Amino acid sequence: MVKYRQTISSLFATGLLLAGVGGWINLINLDGAIAQTRNVSSQDIQRIKRSGQRWIEINRRSQTLTAWQGNKQVYAVIVSTGKSDTPTPTGIFSIQAKYPTARMQGEDYNVPDVPHVMYYSGNYAIHGAYWHRSFGIPISHGCTNVAPDHAAWLYKWASVGTIVVVR
Repeated sequence: MVKYRQTISSLFATGLLLAGVGGWINLINLDGAIAQTRNVSSQDIQRIKRSGQRWIEINRRSQTLTAWQGNKQVYAVIVSTGKSDTPTPTGIFSIQAKYPTARMQGEDYNVPDVPHVMYYSGNYAIHGAYWHRSFGIPISHGCTNVAPDHAAWLYKWASVGTIVVVR
């Protein structure tokens, strides 16, 4: 995770998107912390698949990320999500901002030049991770770590507003 402050307009737009897709609004405070998460139902997934839109599914159990176009899988990769003490939150989100590179900082880490960063909920992002090769194991501080070459593909494919489902 990084220190990142969302704007009111992005919160409003995300809330509208999520209310339409999942029938609920994910509550996020202005400091970027998740105020509410929830399990994603099979009805949510079916609704998203029927939309025909591009969307990303992150499966914490299998440590995989799948890119979808409606109900067609277009890309899949092994990832590293959050450790048990810094879990990746579940729910339905949308990509709110994209940066070619960013600095990731926390209490016990400071990583410069993180590639292909896509924030989908406050401080949580999908991004490239050049500092480890332990994909398939939950080792992050809550973000979804992807090998840099796969992160580059995802960064080009997804746009701001692309739905991100984490379960």
